[in-house]
Amino acid sequence: MTTQVKPGIDGDKYVPYAERTGNESVVYFTRELSAEGLVKAYEQVNGNICGKVGVKLHTGEKNGPNIIPREWVKELMAKDLPGANIIETNTYYNDGDRYTTPQHRETLEVNGWTFCHVDILDEFGTGLLPVKGGKWFKNMSVGANLTNYDSMVALTHFKGHVAGGFGGSNKNIGIGCADGRIGKAWIHTTPGQPDQWDIVNEELMERISESTKASIDFFGKHVTYVNVMRNMSVSCDCEGLAAEPVVTPNVGILSSTDILAIDQACVDIVFAMKEEEHNALVERIKSRHGLRQLSYMKELGMGNDRYILIDLDNGGRRMTVQEAVQNLKPFVG
Repeated sequence: MTTQVKPGIDGDKYVPYAERTGNESVVYFTRELSAEGLVKAYEQVNGNICGKVGVKLHTGEKNGPNIIPREWVKELMAKDLPGANIIETNTYYNDGDRYTTPQHRETLEVNGWTFCHVDILDEFGTGLLPVKGGKWFKNMSVGANLTNYDSMVALTHFKGHVAGGFGGSNKNIGIGCADGRIGKAWIHTTPGQPDQWDIVNEELMERISESTKASIDFFGKHVTYVNVMRNMSVSCDCEGLAAEPVVTPNVGILSSTDILAIDQACVDIVFAMKEEEHNALVERIKSRHGLRQLSYMKELGMGNDRYILIDLDNGGRRMTVQEAVQNLKPFVG
């Protein structure tokens, strides 16, 4: 079963900025792809992060080449998030390295996530969070340990995704906080049929977004978002060494307290690139109807798709998306 898509919200149709309506949020931008850049971006948006903090990070399959560098995250957590845990959940697919908790912990060791505690949220069970205003879910099943936290930092490697089109903060939370057996199955699979991945296109984007809403509603104002636009394969980090080669230029790091604004800004930056720079990633986003993530988040009241982009490298002045993609160098592995 697929959802009926209303005119104007098709997930393969890019909506230019001039055609959007509503309020603007603030998104910060730095070209500095380093630990220092990550710290700089995060410190703009950390005002409400307090108490016990979970850093929602995609830690990747074994030896994945594109995940956020561990030393960057280590420095960020040492400087700004002492005592925080990385938080993850087990996978729904069983042919990777993170299906069971023992497999997952071995993979964390291989990938170098050893400088702080990693809390596998569904290690000891699941819990339900309400989905306010959802059409697919009334509740979402998440790792039980999620509710042990007071604040969440979504630290996201922005890239493509085989099913979602792109993986930004929305996918990081919506799939990444849903537990591996129940929540992820609700998102991906129609009960009673054999295809584990039968839910696709607009319906999948809507289910992911409703799952995200359950988690960020739980944290309220105590959640913030950082997206790293580096090593942007069309593949997700869940594909590990099988990820498609990176052909899109590296860009920078963005941060915001608005999940829709930050994901929209990243998508806008990709679409603003030259044809030869962005064609693979744009094709992946459009072919999977991934833009429905953005329009549905707006419908759910999760944020604004209009924003003020602040250049942290030049005195905090307002900048355009076009300026963000000037003089990008092709990715070189």
